Amino acid sequence: MDKAHTLAQLIVAKSSHVRWAQRAKLLIKGLDIQKDDIPIDSKECEFGKWFYGDGQKLSALSSRQEECISKIEQLHNDLHEKYLNIYNIYFGNHKQGVLSKFFKIRQEVSIHDITKAKEYYDKLEEISNELIAQINLLERLLFTTSNEKIKEIL
Repeated sequence: MDKAHTLAQLIVAKSSHVRWAQRAKLLIKGLDIQKDDIPIDSKECEFGKWFYGDGQKLSALSSRQEECISKIEQLHNDLHEKYLNIYNIYFGNHKQGVLSKFFKIRQEVSIHDITKAKEYYDKLEEISNELIAQINLLERLLFTTSNEKIKEIL
C-alpha cells in the first residue's frame, strides 16, 4: 500500500464516522432511524472495521502515530459507550409489541428520555469532535511520512 491509498482509506474511514454520528443525531431529532443503522459495537461500524484492520498497521510507522492510534481507539470506544445509552433509550428492552421487536422499530420514548438522550448526544458529539481532531492529526502525520516507509510497513 502506498501513501495515497493509505490517506484515501483514512479519509473514507473519517467520513464513515461522520455519517455514523449524523445518524445518531437524526435519531435524537426524531427521524425514523433503524437500530442496525447505527452499530453499537465499535468494531462493527465502518470506521471500526477500517480501524481494527488496516488502521492498526499505522501505529508501526512511528511513536507519534502509535500514540495517535491509541488516542483514537480510546475516543472511539468512549463514543460507542455513550451511544449505548442513547440506544437503550430508543431501542432498549422496554415495553414493546411483538411486531415492533420483530421489525426492529424503535420504541416510544418519554420527554424525559428524549432530554436524557440529548444530553448523551451532546457528550457523544464532544467526543466525536475530539476523535475527528485526532484523525486529522493522524492524516497530517501520514503526510509527513515518506511513501517508502509507508510501503515498507504496510
